Amino acid sequence: MPVATMISMRPIGTVRSPFTDTGEIPKGPGAQHDAEGILELRADLEPGLADIDGFSHLYVLWLFDRSEGFDLLAHPPLDDRPHGVFATRSPRRPNPIGLTVVRLLGREGPRLHVRGLDMLDGSPILDIKPYLSSVPPDEIRRGWLAEAEARGHGPPPR
Repeated sequence: MPVATMISMRPIGTVRSPFTDTGEIPKGPGAQHDAEGILELRADLEPGLADIDGFSHLYVLWLFDRSEGFDLLAHPPLDDRPHGVFATRSPRRPNPIGLTVVRLLGREGPRLHVRGLDMLDGSPILDIKPYLSSVPPDEIRRGWLAEAEARGHGPPPR
């Protein structure tokens, strides 16, 4: 087994969100992520936002900076059965990295106005990328989520 390498990352910015506590973030069956906020990048990185305005949605990689420790089995709100942490969106992960897709509403200098936040105010942003998917919708499988919905947990399949 290879020796672990220390990886160091410097946040590129900060999330400005209406959520100050994890209990405020919608979770569970039918959760809608419609919250608006700002992805505030460091001023020195503003040139890296050139041409981002042409994209409707963005991937945001961010840090669960208030999560401590991890569990290999998670108990998501959509099911009454435990699942492997890598099959869930749990914040209690070996590397507490979050991934969210947001709608880009506009840009003001180093500030991106977005909708669809599910992060706490002040969360560090690690990276932003344009959302592109080459997977046809009919090829997407929803794993245990589809099974939980079939058992009456969570929303019906879309």
